[in-house]
Amino acid sequence: MSTAAVHVSSILHEYTAGESLLSASGRDLGAVLDDLERRHPGLTFRIVDEQNRIRPHIKIYVAGRMARGLTTKIPAGAEIHILQALSGG
Repeated sequence: MSTAAVHVSSILHEYTAGESLLSASGRDLGAVLDDLERRHPGLTFRIVDEQNRIRPHIKIYVAGRMARGLTTKIPAGAEIHILQALSGG
């Protein structure tokens, strides 16, 4: 099991008590989000939909690479960035 530094965008700070840098453990992204959810209830629902997929407006990077799903493996010491994608014209 790996521990990762998780950087959370400001749009989600209301679920993290204003914290932008969190620590979480897990072998894959799903397990990391489960760990975060235990300490920050409601956070995962804003990131993952009812079909257990990353919401389209959320982009997650693990060790500099965009995660495609919750089975993305977490390397030891990885940094994870959870961002809200912006759109508009």
